[in-house]
Amino acid sequence: MRVKNKKTIMLFFLTGCMLLGYWLWLSLRPVEIVAIHHRSSGFSDVLVTNFPPTDKGKIKWWLKNKDMLKNKYSIPSPDSDGYFYVTFWSFGDSYKEEGKYDRLCFDDMKTKVNCIEKDAIFSVDKSRNMGVMFTVYDGDNYRLGQNDGIIKIGHE
Repeated sequence: MRVKNKKTIMLFFLTGCMLLGYWLWLSLRPVEIVAIHHRSSGFSDVLVTNFPPTDKGKIKWWLKNKDMLKNKYSIPSPDSDGYFYVTFWSFGDSYKEEGKYDRLCFDDMKTKVNCIEKDAIFSVDKSRNMGVMFTVYDGDNYRLGQNDGIIKIGHE
């Protein structure tokens, strides 16, 4: 019996180490910005790969990189009222033709291969009434509070 317990414990330990290693690998991969599309006044789409997997990681990435996005890509680009909406989409493997129902297509590309699957990961928007809001599409919603504190709002 003792040998069997040691093997079981060792199996659980190795499995835990493998899962922890995989989670670390997912968390530490650098985000790649594949493309930027400005749809209309205040609305921008950012196509990414390797976006952080957690709500906290997504928000932290935005706060760390918002100045770089503004300087390099002019994102966010607020409308005349100061409102903006930036959506981060999982890029997948490539652009596709419109063909399939409910793909997001970009009119700023003059080719038939200008669409992606609608797989929104994260969005940041700013309005006069609510301030800066974060939406995590597989998680919760948050608001930027005073002194850059993050306030969890919950699901919408």
